[in-house]
Amino acid sequence: MPYNRPTLSELRARNFAAIESELKGVGAPLRFSNLSILGTADAGLAYLHYGYLDWIARQSVPWSATDENLAGWAALKSVTQKAAHAGTNTSANFTGTPEKTVPAGTVLNRGDGYQYTTDAEIVIGSSGTGTGAITAALPEPNDDPTGGGAAGNTPAGTQLSLDSSISGVDSVVTLATAITDGSDIESEDAFRARMLLAYQNTPQGGNDDDYEGWALEVSGVTRAWTARRLMGAGTVGVYVMTDGTDTSNNGFPVGTDGISELENWSAVKATGDQGRVADHIYPLQPVTALVYVCSPIRKTVNFIIDGISTADSTTTAAINAAIDGVFFESGDPTGGKVLLSDLVIALSNVSGTSGFILTSPTANIITATGELPVRGTVTYT
Repeated sequence: MPYNRPTLSELRARNFAAIESELKGVGAPLRFSNLSILGTADAGLAYLHYGYLDWIARQSVPWSATDENLAGWAALKSVTQKAAHAGTNTSANFTGTPEKTVPAGTVLNRGDGYQYTTDAEIVIGSSGTGTGAITAALPEPNDDPTGGGAAGNTPAGTQLSLDSSISGVDSVVTLATAITDGSDIESEDAFRARMLLAYQNTPQGGNDDDYEGWALEVSGVTRAWTARRLMGAGTVGVYVMTDGTDTSNNGFPVGTDGISELENWSAVKATGDQGRVADHIYPLQPVTALVYVCSPIRKTVNFIIDGISTADSTTTAAINAAIDGVFFESGDPTGGKVLLSDLVIALSNVSGTSGFILTSPTANIITATGELPVRGTVTYT
């Protein structure tokens, strides 16, 4: 049975009871007497000792360890915490005098002070425009304990400014495409979950769990599924999602599907998020496998709910979150189904939905290979 750690008040009461029992005829110690102060101080020290023992107990097992002790338990299974990933952009537009150049490593500032650097030298063309790739400059860990990767995600059309002026080059730079692949340092809860999976799933030299575990080691990747023979005999498909603080792409990876750039087989090479995962898996996979890393395809599901047409914004937001939660838990791009009963139960648990009728969908949601359900419109009648 669990051990009930005594509270500070209980320890003080125990000390006073012991003092009274040992000093016959003295009675209860006065509030500011020496005996009362000594009893209270001793109770405080004992309470700290109980707390330290409790902390030792938590660190002594992998499922409750924290900080460096969690990292130590994870290291026994070769699991390391994922670092922040710097967001990138392949199309930032510079303007200025033709033939002027922007050196590699040029620093650009966003309006809030977040910085980016150019990946290579950019030459202003005859039209007065030059396009190049930029990468977020992650802040120092002491400045941002999250790693600052997600903070660098920026929508298309955002204007940056040169940190130092360059002769013949305009100071304003415009992002032609969004930056969505930045991610923070892996949270401790997510790190612990991956570590426990490593303890539970012994490596099997390339089974489903191995591929999913390898994919989850990549910064920003939060979910992964394995599809056997996705592209024919000898191939393995790995679907990934990058759910995080940036919701502009609903958690779907940004890039193109394909195999690793390190693979010399003549097939389409993956880029972006899919490319990062493919390149990470390549040196770990069995030598006979040809691995395709893919993004799931959105299967938009619209909802019609009767009986609660007066639901306020708080209720509708909670309903959206409940639907998203079911899709998150039950969605499977390797082919599966989302049970209608799960959706009904999730909606009924939302405060303010008493009397609702789910008019659409009317049956379990079946997903084909590659599809992942995503909430569409929710109509209230």
